[in-house]
Amino acid sequence: MINFITNFWNLVIESAPWLLVGYLLAGIIKQVIPSVWVEKQLAKPGFVSIVKGAFIGAPLPLCSCGVIPTALAIRKAGASKGATSSFLVATPETGVDSISFSYAVLGPIFALMRPIGALTSAIIAGVLVNTLDKGESETVTADSQSGSCCASKKQAEQQAEQYIAPLSERFAAAIKYGYGRMIADTAKWLAIGLVAAAVITTVVPQSFFLQWGDGLMAMIIMVIVGLPMYICATASTPVAASLLFAGISPGAALVFMLTGPATNIATMGVIREQLGNRSLIAYLIGVIGTAILCGLLLNELYQAFAWPLQLSMAEHGESYPLWRQLAAVALVALIARVWIQPLFSRKGLLAPTPEQA
Repeated sequence: MINFITNFWNLVIESAPWLLVGYLLAGIIKQVIPSVWVEKQLAKPGFVSIVKGAFIGAPLPLCSCGVIPTALAIRKAGASKGATSSFLVATPETGVDSISFSYAVLGPIFALMRPIGALTSAIIAGVLVNTLDKGESETVTADSQSGSCCASKKQAEQQAEQYIAPLSERFAAAIKYGYGRMIADTAKWLAIGLVAAAVITTVVPQSFFLQWGDGLMAMIIMVIVGLPMYICATASTPVAASLLFAGISPGAALVFMLTGPATNIATMGVIREQLGNRSLIAYLIGVIGTAILCGLLLNELYQAFAWPLQLSMAEHGESYPLWRQLAAVALVALIARVWIQPLFSRKGLLAPTPEQA
């Protein structure tokens, strides 16, 4: 138990500074990039909109749950099925917060390969969706367009007011969103990811995953594990680090980080309902196939250049600078607030008024 607590707290200390920076950047991006602009960029059909969907979605501060309503809004605004699918893949697979977290826990190679893999799988998935679902891929019903017209105009007016606000107000809004909404959206899965990583690091021996080898079989296992899992990109990072520490290959860990956030049950259900069965099949082929290819490539690169694994959770000793410990305390407080604050609000609602007393 003591080893588990030690491993968990060390991982929190390693993660905290980078997560806090990532959440702040996420809030700033939210203030800089209006959703109406995103919808406009993806409205035109074709390969260009698919590429735009990948590059626009990659840095956006949206997790596996937050990307679904945004993708539906993009689809209703006229985006092709391919562009919508591309956006759905790239957005949860990576982001400014998960990239900074990957750099802290896994090192610069994973921090670079993760967005490259996400962009590649997003573009391939979008192309496959448009190709295999040809005939319906560019169809958007008139009802959906007319129904969203007035809402889009109203939303555009509201966002115009937001983006002409004073810089100080926009920065305050960025902090509120990054350390409020973003943490609220990811707190549950981040906590689960950190606990799972600490459990795997404490309990699973380093040789456990070696029985599957470091090739295709290990990656298929990671696809099976990640396919139904509801986990965001940030939360998948410590789990991947613990899997690496337990003996899995870098490529297999990358497969888990790419498939887990993009192929959860909720996302697959929305794709099937909104885009159709053929689009769902093309989506899964694109995501899983590209993830495995990226994993095989990463393994080859590690072997060819003899790169060492840079796992911070396995390298550091017990002593950490005070500023890192304070950052860890701040992160824990922000996450704890997500569950504690509603309890006080509920007590306030249940408390009797002076008239009732």
